[in-house]
Amino acid sequence: MITARATKIAVRPLDNAELERGADRLRTLVYPDHPEAYEVDWHASVWSWLGTHPAADALHRWVLASEDNEVVGHLAAVPLFYRIGGERVVAHTPADYQVLPGHGFHALSLMRRFFRTAENCVSADQVPEAMAVETRLGAKEAARLQYAAKILDVSQLPRVPAALRPALKVPSRGLRAIDAALGNILAPGKESEVLDGFDASFDELFESVAATVPCVAEKDAAFLRWRYGPGSPQHPVTVLGVRDGKTLLGYAVLRVTREGDNGYVLDLTTRPGRHDVARSLLRDAIRCFARRGVYIIRYRFLESPASPEIKELWKLGFFFRNDRRHTLLIKFADHGLHKTALDAANWSYNAGDGEMTFWVR
Repeated sequence: MITARATKIAVRPLDNAELERGADRLRTLVYPDHPEAYEVDWHASVWSWLGTHPAADALHRWVLASEDNEVVGHLAAVPLFYRIGGERVVAHTPADYQVLPGHGFHALSLMRRFFRTAENCVSADQVPEAMAVETRLGAKEAARLQYAAKILDVSQLPRVPAALRPALKVPSRGLRAIDAALGNILAPGKESEVLDGFDASFDELFESVAATVPCVAEKDAAFLRWRYGPGSPQHPVTVLGVRDGKTLLGYAVLRVTREGDNGYVLDLTTRPGRHDVARSLLRDAIRCFARRGVYIIRYRFLESPASPEIKELWKLGFFFRNDRRHTLLIKFADHGLHKTALDAANWSYNAGDGEMTFWVR
């Protein structure tokens, strides 16, 4: 195991294979009980995919390393496009921030490098230590994302003894029947359809949102194809859409983890004010996940004119986890943009809009 020793530690660009190997080893030391920490090829594929983003020239990775290339820390700055107050801007997210115990002082140096490099910052995080460093260096809290969850199969709850799980399959089937009935009663309206991909109608929908909501990740068809299409860590996904003729009224992006037990609503966006469409998409997302056999649905978002209303999620059987909410932290170099982005009411934001779900398997 790497131990702190009397050697010079410095922030360096991650720019060679030896430092890459050191960063891979660091991950296993920081997260020794996480099997995915040892999946070197998987992590390499995520970074390779990030390198295909149109703003990838502004992607940075740094390590804390000794003179003999012993890596004790890592941080990346991931660029994405946003519309803030009608202006298209690039903002970076601090990503994959990890430092070995005993090197806390140097952890601050990593984040200082981030803020010296990134003119603008948008981060959705829930790790207190990371958020403390970000706020110390000037990031401000703009909002806290809602974390809604819904149990579909009580037999798969982690604390249920294996011997009892077969018996609980029956009440779980009853729960799904109740969900189907409630969906018809509480979320009547248009049926969604499974879409093959992201066409020009997604551009029009995004522009309708950006014209009403001052702060939003730029999610045109090109971004959505990059974010969820072939080559993305989350591919394949299920895309549900509600249309009125050729006009797209709203869509949802759904992902089931490789183990098949967790279902994620990565994105659910409608034309502003179309909460009826949001209800229909939620209803059909629940049905889709139930057919896939997941035991829990997870959905992180900010309530906005383009999202479902919180009260509708309660009606459809979701519960909220206040202790697991992510905090949206922002810092913009332009004072006017910064002031606009500090108001939670100005934002539309889903888990899939930023770095927090890039690592969902």
